[in-house]
Amino acid sequence: MTQPEPIEFEGIVNAGLGEGARFTAIDWVGAALRRATGFDPWPGTLNLRLDETAQRAWQRAQHLYPGIVIDPAPGFCPARCHLLWLAGRVRAAAVVPEVDGYPADKLEIVAPVALREALGLRDGNRVRVRVAALGPTTVS
Repeated sequence: MTQPEPIEFEGIVNAGLGEGARFTAIDWVGAALRRATGFDPWPGTLNLRLDETAQRAWQRAQHLYPGIVIDPAPGFCPARCHLLWLAGRVRAAAVVPEVDGYPADKLEIVAPVALREALGLRDGNRVRVRVAALGPTTVS
């Protein structure tokens, strides 16, 4: 069975709440992300805002590529991890918490490098996102 073509869209770099580094530093989170992505996540996330066109593309990508379910430790919510490429150069993954009300225009991305520095990004910059196949699996 062939995989559908990758889906591409642009997001706008946006300052987050500063909680990504604390979240990725939790032992079980780092281990689950390593199993799901194949890389050690850099402490923190890159936050992107998606306009309506990008939101539609992202929704389509999540439908075509269901990603990997990350089962949480007690007291945390499950999430899905979707493999992607940023700016055509850096392998990364979007981490989407499975909670009601999670903003449709928000994308939190982990990578093995500090993305702002590696790609020379600042708030307001646009960055190309390419979502690729990542088979449906569950990791704990």
